[in-house]
Amino acid sequence: MTDTSVKKVSLEASPEGEMGQRYLATGTKLGMRLWDEAEPTDGMGGHTRDYETVGYVISGSAELTLEGQTVRLEPGDSWVVPAGAQHDYRILEAFTAVEATSPPARAHGRDEE
Repeated sequence: MTDTSVKKVSLEASPEGEMGQRYLATGTKLGMRLWDEAEPTDGMGGHTRDYETVGYVISGSAELTLEGQTVRLEPGDSWVVPAGAQHDYRILEAFTAVEATSPPARAHGRDEE
């Protein structure tokens, strides 16, 4: 049987991750998170994750380095980071973006690996 219940997650009740992300609604195959006014950084340290990420920039700017290629992300831009790809984010100015991850980043401690 499939769970057909509606799930609502208010921002005030959403858990915060170790990197400052807020975990929003999460299903069994897809999770959503928010980076809200994340402060500038010199980089978050290159890493790989076992989930795919797609994101959309609401405000601010950042640089995404993915497997040696760097792109600037600005409001209205979206991006994809494939599962297993070496990547790093450098936030240039207060950055707000929404990301979806598949499978969900928060499940089973995937964000802390």
